[in-house]
Amino acid sequence: MASQSGVSLTRRTLHYYWIVTRRHLGMFIGLILSSMGFQALLSYGNPYVMSLIVDKVSAGGVGADEVFAVFGPYIIALILINLFGQLFSKLQDYTMFKLEIAASYDLATMCFDSLANQSMTFHSNRFGGTLVSQTTKFMNAYNQLLETITFPFLPVICSVVFTCTLLIPRVPLYVLILMSLLVVYAIVSYLMYRRILSLNEQAAGAQNQLSGELSDAVTNILAVKTSGREDYERGLFDKANREVVERDSKRMWASLARGILTACIALVIMSVVSIFISGGNAWFGISAGTVVMMFTYTYTVTNQFNFINNGLQRFNRAFGDASGMTAVLDEPRLVDDEPDARELVVSEGAIDFNNLNFWYSDGGVQTQVFDNFNLHIPAGQRIGLVGRSGAGKTTLTKLLLRLSDIQEGEICIDGQNVAKSTQQSLRRQVAYVPQEALLFHRTIAENIAYSRPNASREQIVEAARQANALEFIEQLPQGFETITGERGIKLSGGQRQRIAIARAMLADCPILVLDEATSALDSESEKLVQDALEKLMRGRTTIVVAHRLSTVAGLDRVVVLDHGKIVEDGTHAELIEADGVYASLWNRQTGAYLE
Repeated sequence: MASQSGVSLTRRTLHYYWIVTRRHLGMFIGLILSSMGFQALLSYGNPYVMSLIVDKVSAGGVGADEVFAVFGPYIIALILINLFGQLFSKLQDYTMFKLEIAASYDLATMCFDSLANQSMTFHSNRFGGTLVSQTTKFMNAYNQLLETITFPFLPVICSVVFTCTLLIPRVPLYVLILMSLLVVYAIVSYLMYRRILSLNEQAAGAQNQLSGELSDAVTNILAVKTSGREDYERGLFDKANREVVERDSKRMWASLARGILTACIALVIMSVVSIFISGGNAWFGISAGTVVMMFTYTYTVTNQFNFINNGLQRFNRAFGDASGMTAVLDEPRLVDDEPDARELVVSEGAIDFNNLNFWYSDGGVQTQVFDNFNLHIPAGQRIGLVGRSGAGKTTLTKLLLRLSDIQEGEICIDGQNVAKSTQQSLRRQVAYVPQEALLFHRTIAENIAYSRPNASREQIVEAARQANALEFIEQLPQGFETITGERGIKLSGGQRQRIAIARAMLADCPILVLDEATSALDSESEKLVQDALEKLMRGRTTIVVAHRLSTVAGLDRVVVLDHGKIVEDGTHAELIEADGVYASLWNRQTGAYLE
């Protein structure tokens, strides 16, 4: 039997699918009605009229010149039934396509919005490739469920209703026996479906893990090749692949067992109809036309029930495929805007960290980063954050950007609590340049203009010039229209960083955050980037996170952090004279101890 969590996930999946379906309810109702009309006319209307014709023929006494007079109404009825049946069939196709197209758009938007608005903590704990795979499966699962409802299951319901309606007046005992067997069939199928549901979720989870392993290896292919670890990565992939095979095999055997059991019930049903058809006339005086109806309808309904096995298997697979993204959609947002959040308006750029408390949890263990932390940064001041790894420098900048939320205290910009402001308005006031430039697989012009999409070509070129990037861009065969490759792989580290600085130039934000922006560069690239950063910092409140102390020596102020606390605060000269932690770090980096 499926686990409680599996049933809950199925309900949640249906909840999200219903949200989308409800937006296109008219199309969905049209699909249901056209499917019922198609089934009623072609599968049941035709045999019903044919049974009337057979009874007429059996009665005899129709001369050659009376054929059209006697059978004309039946012929016309058959033509009309098939005409409208085909019209319903095409209407079914149209509504199905339209609903799938519209729902796919809505589901894709739903998934994108959920992923885009999740916190960095959420994304740090997941494979990007797995999230993409789960989104695709979630969308495809809706289409699969819709098609499964329309084809195996709706015809099953229609066949039961129409069979009972048309046969009960003629052979009530037969219908009672038939329906009893079909109820047993349905109960067995459902119970085995519940049992297989958890196996499908496990198979989908294994498939997602396989996608994640593949994505991780491909994303870091340079590290794989330069380390000669192709065999190792293949081993990890093979392990995940074997897990997929094992899970799929369990699901296969469970599905086969269900198929064999339901096939036995179908055999019993056809045996009963054979007996009734053979002795129906002798025992109950059943007419030839009624015998035709009994066989045709029973064969139809049994055949439809045979498809239940396949339909439930598709249901299982669809819910299993959708379960990963359903769990993601259910995931609470760790960072979310308050209902009455306002737009952040920055006129000066003063920043205050007041009584800040922040800790993060990993594996149920809480790690305190800041405890009653306070820091005031006046408007326009350029401040450096230094300290050993793990001191909390980068964490502080991420809290400023609300990539994570603090537990206690407040962070204010120009006296406005950022927690009460919308995240987008906050981040549009802060230009962020990280250690590794964040570039898209798009043109250089698009990457520079990402912070300001309506920028003119002249403004983009000027930003590139200010960032010392114009010279190398113009030397490229396609200039600003050059595709940078995934994450900017076609460009050097210095070139990527200057593109990122040009983007920050164009954004023209009052606050600037530089997080190890030069630490991964060679000396020549660092000089170009440093010159660009000097221009970028002018007139802006700037926070510079750096391990290379030469980067912060010329700033207005240097704050030294240690285990989330401020241990020193002053200018470079003042801290050197104080001969404390900063002076010790400076001497190590400049080689003063060797003199």
